[in-house]
Amino acid sequence: MSKHEKEPMFSAKNLKLLTAPLGRNNPITVQVLGICSALAVTVKLKPAIVMALSVTIVVAVSNVVIAAMRKSIPDRIRIIVQLVVIATMVILVDQFLKAFAFDVSKQLSVFVGLIITNCILMGRLEAFAMANKPWPSFIDGLGNGAGYGIILIIVAFFRELLGSGTIYGYPVISKAGIYNTGYENNGMMILPPMALILLGLIIWYQRSKDKSLIENK
Repeated sequence: MSKHEKEPMFSAKNLKLLTAPLGRNNPITVQVLGICSALAVTVKLKPAIVMALSVTIVVAVSNVVIAAMRKSIPDRIRIIVQLVVIATMVILVDQFLKAFAFDVSKQLSVFVGLIITNCILMGRLEAFAMANKPWPSFIDGLGNGAGYGIILIIVAFFRELLGSGTIYGYPVISKAGIYNTGYENNGMMILPPMALILLGLIIWYQRSKDKSLIENK
C-alpha cells in the first residue's frame, strides 16, 4: 500500500485488532488484566453483561478521545489526561445506569466507579491509543472490551446456573424438574473463590488448545 493510499476501514489489520483480544490476546486470560471485577460481578449473568457493556463503551470511547488528542497531550501529564477522560466516561455510564437500569446499578454497586481502576483501560490508552489514529483505536477498544466481556459472561453463566439454579433470572433447574432428583444448588459457586477457580479452568482450557500461549520456563 502506497503512503497516500487510504487503508480500508475493515482491513485485515483492523479486523485483527477486533478479533485477537477475543482469543489469543484476551485481556483477562492471556494478559491477566481486569481480574478483580471478573471475580466481583459474576455471581449473576445480568450484572456481568451490564459490566461488560460498560467497560466496552468506556474503553472504546476513551481510546478514540485520547487518539484524537494524542499529538497535543504533553508527555509529562499524559497519565493525568488519560485518567480524566476515563473518569468522565465512567461517570456518564454510571449516571446512565442509575437513570435507566437502577436495579442493576445497585447490584453493581461501587464496581461501576471502579472501572476507572481497571488495568485494561489504562493499558489500551497508554499502549495503543497514544500511538494510533482514532479509528484503529476505536476498534482496539471494542475488541478488548468484548474479550473482557466474553470471559465475564462465561464465568457468570456457570456461577448463576450452578449456584442459584437460574440463567438470567429464569429458574432453569426448577423448570426442568432437576430438584426432584435430589439435586441442590452449590452454594460455593456464589463465593468469590469459585470465580477464580472457573477463571483458572478457562485459562487451562485455552492453553491446552493453544500451546503457543504456554510460557517457556
